[in-house]
Amino acid sequence: MIQVKNINVHDLLSRLRVHFQENDLVKKYAKNEQPFRSELFNIDQLEQHGRVLAGAHNAKTSKDQERLLKRLANNEKILVEVRNLLVEAINENQLITPASEWLLDNFYLIEDHIHIGKRHLPKGYSEGLPRLIDSVSEGLPRVYDIALEIISHSDGRIDLESLSRFIGAYQEVTYLQLGELWAIPIMLRLALIENLRRVAVRIAIDKVNQNLANYWATQILETAEKDPKDLILVIADMARSAPPMESSFVAELVRQLIWKGPGLTLPLTWMEQRLSETGLDSNELINQENQKQAADQVSISNSIGSLRLLSAIEWKEFVEQLSIVEKTLRIETSGIYIKMDFATRDHYRHVVEKIAKNSKLSEHEVASIAVNLANANAAKQPSDKRMLHVGYYLVGDGLVQTEALAGQKLPFFDQLKKTAFRHPLLFHLGTTALIILMIGGGLLAMEIATGSNIWIVAFGLVVASLSVSQFAMEMVNWFSTILVEPILLPRMDFADSIPQEFKTLVIVPSMLSNNQQIEELVESLEIRFLANRHQNLYFGLLTDFKDAGSETLPGDQELVDLVQERIKELNIKYSLVGSTFYLFHRPRKWNPSEKVWMGYERKRGKLAALNALLRDAHKGAFSVITGNLDALVQIKYIITLDTDTQLPRDAGWKLVAAMAHPLNQPYYDERKQRV
Repeated sequence: MIQVKNINVHDLLSRLRVHFQENDLVKKYAKNEQPFRSELFNIDQLEQHGRVLAGAHNAKTSKDQERLLKRLANNEKILVEVRNLLVEAINENQLITPASEWLLDNFYLIEDHIHIGKRHLPKGYSEGLPRLIDSVSEGLPRVYDIALEIISHSDGRIDLESLSRFIGAYQEVTYLQLGELWAIPIMLRLALIENLRRVAVRIAIDKVNQNLANYWATQILETAEKDPKDLILVIADMARSAPPMESSFVAELVRQLIWKGPGLTLPLTWMEQRLSETGLDSNELINQENQKQAADQVSISNSIGSLRLLSAIEWKEFVEQLSIVEKTLRIETSGIYIKMDFATRDHYRHVVEKIAKNSKLSEHEVASIAVNLANANAAKQPSDKRMLHVGYYLVGDGLVQTEALAGQKLPFFDQLKKTAFRHPLLFHLGTTALIILMIGGGLLAMEIATGSNIWIVAFGLVVASLSVSQFAMEMVNWFSTILVEPILLPRMDFADSIPQEFKTLVIVPSMLSNNQQIEELVESLEIRFLANRHQNLYFGLLTDFKDAGSETLPGDQELVDLVQERIKELNIKYSLVGSTFYLFHRPRKWNPSEKVWMGYERKRGKLAALNALLRDAHKGAFSVITGNLDALVQIKYIITLDTDTQLPRDAGWKLVAAMAHPLNQPYYDERKQRV
């Protein structure tokens, strides 16, 4: 840090400039930007302010220059400089304010949130967000100004209830887009970081002023002790340097000089004279400094506490609770929408958002179109029950109707993707033929230009077309990977439990060969269960013996007894009522074509026999069944796994939930006379 002994004024000021005072960014922000502090509102006042702010905002969607990323980078740079300044002050055993301690102790958290801000705010992120016009925050995203208002009227202290009520009140006047709701956490994070930067600038400037006061106090005290007659010269030097008559400088100078003897009243008198010219005195500025330090500490602690809260809030629930699109989609009469999982509902909302961006309608109006189509069909009782669900008109065949009623106009590339998706064979063959014709046509034109015989040219064209066909197909296949996007299968929300009507059996077809293999089979079955412990989800082994020259072999019964015992142990270990684990074992049958005793039709035969068993509850082809068959009555689905295939955590209910969704269920088409 800055040495205060054996150094002249010019050296001191030069080093101050190097450290902080002449930093262009700091000068810019320090002059014009104070911490976000407006009138503090309670939760009811904040709610009312949300309505007032919505009425005052005038926004439009435009692709203005990205300003938030640059702002974040500047904030990071200044915060790091302030941190370094304070660390040096501590290393020099200087006193720092409580706000400075808060900043240093929690700087790791600030850095984490700066990195999160950079990651969640990629270049171009805010381009699609409505921006303010005719406002102090003109050109900035509307949602960023909302974040600033919340922070300003709470002194940086955010809680979920006040935030929800503020946004809810705002939307009573003006609906926010889905993108804006999802942007709220990142905008709050950016606003809090900027608030911390603004307070940090004040802390740093105060520290520079205190250092300056400390320097002059040291010079005065040393001169008064060693050579009192030169004291007037030191005071004159201080007067000529025009030190800042700010609260931080005055408070530090008074602290060091007061009560140090009558000979030191002259510098204090000079300072009081300077202050009287502005209508102030040192007592007022000392009080101001104490109040400022207290206010800065509160702002720093509130902002850091709010950053911690941002990481703890479940933003998915927050967005769903406040989204007008969500509220609109929930009023479909089929009741399917509210039973779906979050990922599916979010996919539906993003489809609404995309249609709205490419039409003149709002997201709320697009969602209403889809809901009205579904509810209108509910009165007609169509044979295709999928048409009762709003998803049919957002991700199903009815999407065309929604897009037409919304007046959607897609950009060329998006239109090309949609065409390729709806007519894949035509797109693939047509594009391949086009590439072949383009290359072949070029070769043909070159041959004609040289005056070659027409039959030779035709033959050459055929050969060239065959030669480039492979290249053309490679190009089309590569291009298809760019155009065609993965399709998200909609699914229900069975995370808590699988409903009774969708009871499912996870079955592992395998062969019994030896004791070690049986132990591994049972252990793997237990692992699958532990990763998917859900009501109405059962697990079983579907077993045969290995092919043999006779119907039974020595040791067969011991293998069956062992696997039975292990399945019973699992049921005792995990099942409170009924059975969760099952064993279905078939004896060997004579196969005259292969002239061997074996399980009938091997794997396919086992699964067919299991389906027959579940349909009529008769043992049929099985010689051994372990587990209570009554629990398997009305099994809806069977999930078949190979011996070496695992069932990852929660994959069981997700598979069942996808199969149970109306848009994924098979239906009989009366017109085509097929499923």
